[in-house]
Amino acid sequence: MGQDLYEYLSHHLTGRKRELFDQVAHERTRHLTVVLEDIYQTQNASAIMRSAESWGVQDIHVIENEHAFNFHRRISKGAYDWLTIHRYNEGADNSLACMRALKQQGYSIAATSLEDSAMAPEYLPMDRPLAIVMGTELTGISETVRTHCDHFIKIPMRGFTESLTVSVASGVLMYTLMNRLRASGITWRLREEEQLELKILWARKAIAWSDTLIELFESGERL
Repeated sequence: MGQDLYEYLSHHLTGRKRELFDQVAHERTRHLTVVLEDIYQTQNASAIMRSAESWGVQDIHVIENEHAFNFHRRISKGAYDWLTIHRYNEGADNSLACMRALKQQGYSIAATSLEDSAMAPEYLPMDRPLAIVMGTELTGISETVRTHCDHFIKIPMRGFTESLTVSVASGVLMYTLMNRLRASGITWRLREEEQLELKILWARKAIAWSDTLIELFESGERL
């Protein structure tokens, strides 16, 4: 059913778009994911999404405790349309809900820290799926996240400045960790059925009249 639907929708895409969907879906991963906890500066959220989409990270988990999630399309360059965004904003402790959900999915949790015991991203264990938590711009991660962390990361600094902005730090981490994954023997790519689901979703977003096409497909009619 899924393959038939995508083949039907893909007739309404350009050849270049179909080729691009195949290439990008093949490079996507859920082995690495990023969690944004109460990021309130829209330019930071937008830049993080843009980096994630560019380097193949498919899922972004957004925790909204004190601040609602917003982004700038101009800065994100349309990344929002190609990512899977999971939002946690309905409970008393949305950070706890997110941590529990990720743990149930088999993720280990890591967050940035200035502690001397924190490890560089080159040494972070990646044998299990890994979630990187980026905390709010002013105070960092919450105590709830800290108690659920399996690892703490520190990006080595060589200048007088002790830390990077949250968007730059997340970009450095994703770039480093995705390069490590691609050079490893870890099965990090999405399964074929997951790639197909993404391509159907992307096709629906790319085709303005996709809802009509799907109705016709389900009714047995075809354009």
